[in-house]
Order: sequence, then structure tokens, then C-alpha cells
Amino acid sequence: MITQEMTAELLIERVWSYCEKIQSGEIKAGKKHKWAVQRFIKDVERLAEGDCPYYFDAEAVLDFYEWAKQFNHVEGILAGQPIELTDFQLFMAANIYGFYKKVNGARRFRKAYIQLARKNAKSQLLAIMASYEIFPTQEKHRVFIAGWSRDQSDEVYQAILEQLHHAPILEGKYTDANGKIKKHNTNSIIQPLSREARKVGDGKNPSLGIVDEYHAHETSEIYDVLNSGMVARRSPLMVIITTAGYNLNGPCFKEYQYTSKILDPDVDTEKEDYFVLICELDPGDDVKDESNWIKANPIVATYEEGMTSLRSDLETALEVPEKMRSFLTKNMDRWVDQKDNGYMKMSKWRACHGEMPDLKEMAIYLGVDLSMTMDLTSVGWVGVMDNVYYVGQHSFIPEVKAKEKMATDKVPYDLWRDQGWMTFTSGEAVDYQFVERWIIEFAHVNKLRVMEVGYDKWNALHLAQRLESKGFNMVEIPP
Repeated sequence: MITQEMTAELLIERVWSYCEKIQSGEIKAGKKHKWAVQRFIKDVERLAEGDCPYYFDAEAVLDFYEWAKQFNHVEGILAGQPIELTDFQLFMAANIYGFYKKVNGARRFRKAYIQLARKNAKSQLLAIMASYEIFPTQEKHRVFIAGWSRDQSDEVYQAILEQLHHAPILEGKYTDANGKIKKHNTNSIIQPLSREARKVGDGKNPSLGIVDEYHAHETSEIYDVLNSGMVARRSPLMVIITTAGYNLNGPCFKEYQYTSKILDPDVDTEKEDYFVLICELDPGDDVKDESNWIKANPIVATYEEGMTSLRSDLETALEVPEKMRSFLTKNMDRWVDQKDNGYMKMSKWRACHGEMPDLKEMAIYLGVDLSMTMDLTSVGWVGVMDNVYYVGQHSFIPEVKAKEKMATDKVPYDLWRDQGWMTFTSGEAVDYQFVERWIIEFAHVNKLRVMEVGYDKWNALHLAQRLESKGFNMVEIPP
């Protein structure tokens, strides 16, 4: 007879074997996936050190594994069969549910960022995690699922309901009413949220927050609402799970950049409580090479029906170029920075980042764009030296309007002010004397060689006359 302890040991051996196969190349994986495996191995090796603040609980991983087996696949070629976690899913579970703090027994990882291509059982995994948070415990827990739209968050919620409805062990232990699942004996809940809900999750002490398809979120507001509500929990967990997207100015891409640094062994970014797993094609990988597809599709690319679906999608993308962007992001998990009818590729813009030389050595050209109340008033400048162009700007906005826009549009004007990129002015409209003083200080105090100051004469004639009296060469720019 196999004991519970032996079963847990065998399960962890599966995880360890998976890591070895990733490292050896027997299972092909992308660079960041390999980094995640290296991090896990390093973390396990640290456990033997006396000053390691964590311990590993194989029984807890086994509990999650056994919980998953209580449910059936609800669609696809395995529909109706009990869920058996793949080695890939088990690796994630071993990280999230395996490590605990010695000081208080809380989970080590309070956050998780998981990025992989679509149709790799993301909703299924999230559904298991959500039900596991509230049912096998007598504590009161709250689980919130955050999508940008209600339809998006409802997708995971429906996956949870389907699992629960087909689980005999849970019959009669919960109700599904008023848009939430409630466990009878503890009043624990699972509830979908969206941006329309605004502050519904704020202050309600969520124990598990699930942010689904974060690439579709235009701002971080719903993530922030959930995260801020977790402060009182001893062992909370925030899970972001997503595919890549197009919006390189959105919160998800910023999180992707940050979490990539956490994984990178050559970058000094330590975040002990943040689990990261990114499955994507590496730069330079040929999307037509089927052997690369498993890098972004750790589940789909392991069975023939999944590969057939990927082949079909690629054929369509090759025949209809407009669909290639979608194939790269959704099937190959690559961030694509070029929007339809976009002005420029943002990758080229980011490549311009670098050290700024001494401005006094350049010829400087200024441009002034004035506003009345709602828009920003800005002063832009271009410096030219050795046929290289250097650009910068400073903006002005009435403090009242800044606060309004921060509340409605979630634009971090206060952060930009603190970083020196903006000035808040008093009153309802920008006082152009602030603009005048800034230009004079920028040019004269720094002893810059300002060649011209371009301006639109609408609303700027008086400012142009005043600056001209100070010795600036003012040039009217026609509309």
C-alpha cells in the first residue's frame, strides 16, 4: 500500500524530473521558462541552509493535486475525465503551494504572474485554485475574479461553476445566486468583478485575487483595488494570468517587463514573494518551426489535436497577413507593439533611450503648445549634436484638473510631477507666467544655446512677445 507520505514524495519527483527535462532540453522551453526552473531549483537547494526563511511542504502540493482530481474536464478531447494535472501545471502548483515562511507558516508567494498562449487550460487552473481556496478549509475566504469587462471575468466564473456542478463531493455545500458562489458553513465566496464594479472588492479583505487576461486591462485600477484589500490577510495570493497583447503602454506590459527582470539571473531584481512563469517564443525564433511552438504552448503542443489547431491558425495568418498579429500574440505569446494604422513601432521608440549628454554643447530648439483648461500645456525641446537628435519636454496642468483626471482616467500626473516632468499650477487654467519662467530658467540658468522657439499664435501671442523681449528668437508655426 502506498502511504500518503510516499505519494507526496513521488509527486515532487515528477516536478523535479520535469525541471531536469527543461534544463537538458528534452522538453523545449523559452529562455524565461528556463529561468523560472532555475529559480525553483535554487530555491529548493536553499532549503538546506540554516538561515533559509522558508520550508517546503510536499503534502500541501499533494493536497492541491488531489483536489484537482475531484473535478472533470468539461470540454475538449478529455471531456468527462478526471483532471490530472500535467507536469507543467504541477510545477506551478509546487511553487505557489509548496513554499511557506518559517516565521508564521504563511505562503511565501503572495503574487504570481503567469503568461502563456491561449487554450493552455488557464481557465481550468484558475477554477481549481478558486475552489481550493474556499472549500477544503473551515476558514472564511473571499475570492474575486477580475476581468476588464464583466464578460471576461464571467468566463472564469462559469468555468468554476461547471467544475462545481460536476463534483459530487460538493453537492449541497454551496449556493450560486446573485452573481456569486457562497459556501454554506463558512460564508466564503467566489465573485466575479469588472471595472464597472469599481470599488466592490475594495476593503472586503480578499484572500485570493485573480486577474484574468491582464493584457486587456486599460488601467491597473481593478488590480489595485484587489491588492489594496489584501493587506489584512496573513497569506493572501494575487494571481495574474494572461496572454501577450498589443498595448505596450498598458499595465500588463509594464508588469511583464518587471517580472522578466525578477527571473533574469543577470539583473539584480529580487522579489522573494513573487512567482513568475513566462512561456513565450524567444526573439529570433521562427514561428513556422513547429518545434518552437511548445515554448508558448506547454500543454497545447503536447497532443496532436492541439498541434493541428496551431497549424490551421498559422495557415490562416500566412494567407491573411492582417491575422498574423493575432497569431503571434495569442498563439505564440509574443507582445506585438504595432497597432493597426499605428504611427510608429514602439520598439523603435524604446530603442532611442540612452544617456543625455551636456545640453550646453547642443543647438536647442523649443516648441510651445498652450491650452486653456482641460489639455496639457507643454514645452518641448530638441537638441542637435553630431547629427543626433535629443528630445525632452515639460508640461503644465491646473492642480484641480490634474486631480480630476487622476480620479477619472487613472493617469499618474502626481507621479510625473514628483519625477520632475510636470508642474501643477493653481487656479482653473494654466497661468502662462509659469510657462514663461520655466523657459527662461531652462535656457538662461543652464546657459543653453536656444536657436528658435516655435509657437502657435492662437492664445500665445502675448507670451511670444514677452519671450521675444527677453532675447528669444520666436517663430510662428502655422496651423
